[in-house]
Amino acid sequence: MALTGRTALLAAISALLVGLLLPGWTGILTVQLTLLAAILCDLSLAAPVRKLQFTRTGDTSVRLGDAVPTHLTITNPTGRPLRADLRDAWPPSAFHPGTEFDESRHRLRVPASERRRVTTTLRPTRRGEHRAVRITVRSYGPLGLAARQGSHQVPWVVRALPPFTSRKHLPAKLARLRELDGRTSILTRGEGTEFDSLRDYTPGDDTRSIDWRATARQQTVAVRTWRPERDRHILLALETGRTSAGRVGDIPRLDASMDAALLLATLASRAGDRVDLLAYDRRVRAAVQGRTARDLLPALTDALTPLEPELVEADARGLAAAIRRSAPRRSLIVLFTGLDAAPVEQGLLPVLPGLTQNNEIIVAAVADPHIESMAARRHSPADVYAAAAAERTRAERQRTADRLRGQGVTVVDATPALLAPELADTYLALKASGRL
Repeated sequence: MALTGRTALLAAISALLVGLLLPGWTGILTVQLTLLAAILCDLSLAAPVRKLQFTRTGDTSVRLGDAVPTHLTITNPTGRPLRADLRDAWPPSAFHPGTEFDESRHRLRVPASERRRVTTTLRPTRRGEHRAVRITVRSYGPLGLAARQGSHQVPWVVRALPPFTSRKHLPAKLARLRELDGRTSILTRGEGTEFDSLRDYTPGDDTRSIDWRATARQQTVAVRTWRPERDRHILLALETGRTSAGRVGDIPRLDASMDAALLLATLASRAGDRVDLLAYDRRVRAAVQGRTARDLLPALTDALTPLEPELVEADARGLAAAIRRSAPRRSLIVLFTGLDAAPVEQGLLPVLPGLTQNNEIIVAAVADPHIESMAARRHSPADVYAAAAAERTRAERQRTADRLRGQGVTVVDATPALLAPELADTYLALKASGRL
């Protein structure tokens, strides 16, 4: 049971009346018993809460940052009208900051044996599953003096998917891929290119591309044309240890890596390559293998949605072993990890020779844009010290990247906004040069 503000107001007025008109125990008992009877009568006329029936409908998934409506249908099977306040409780991360109170609370009037629907709009601020907590209903009597209150559990789950903000770069990268598919052998020479067709020789063509057998058959000089190889294997390996939990800007490093991985996977699948995913710190956290181009993006999104960084040091040897199991033949391995000196030098560098021997390796690292802004400021002594610290950090990252390049690794080190397009450009450059 809950008492309302109206009851408190009546009690204050009653005390005033007793003090002015009916001082003494007789007046107190008369007023208080009258008020108590009104409260009990109002409570008995309020619609019962326990008998209410609830049904949820709506979407079960939304991209992070977008809004999703969830509908709740309230059925009143009793013979009394329902006048109530309802709270549809969700975790705070399911709402945009500052909107939880307005979005989760609703005022209801449901006549006897009828139903009404309310809508709670969610806008998740964290990736993953958001589960409905409970529904709390406060049913008021006709006098508004007292209310019955109770809670119901009505399960519902809304999954906040990775936002995939880098998909805006996809049309430009696909146009670049189509241009790459039409290039001639002069621009795509190298090991690993696929034969496409024959055409007549024109001055300036590379003589090494002349097909002498075809030339002998048709008595005109024929030249082979090539296209980038298809059906290559690409493994996206996300390191989910403690370094991936660091925040750059407003998001964790892992989320920025996911966004770049989704763009590269979509582009590579459109290019006819096969893409797999592996997430690892000290054990396999997620894996996607053997999906077709049509099923790849939903499978990747589903695997990445619940993935969270683990506050442990990643096991580089275990990661290398998991990569070798997932890529038994020559592949392009894209490793999303950090460029911190200690983890790379003590963990990654010792295991790189076993990976670079048969594979092409790209290390994709998320740089902190705040470091760039610190390095650019020189307005005060404090700014100068901050800029010096930023320059030292950049120099350490550059030395680590140079050591990786010395092992035959391609390094992409960029801020969250630039990592996805730069990684896609690196993939296209490797494809154009025939290194895949």
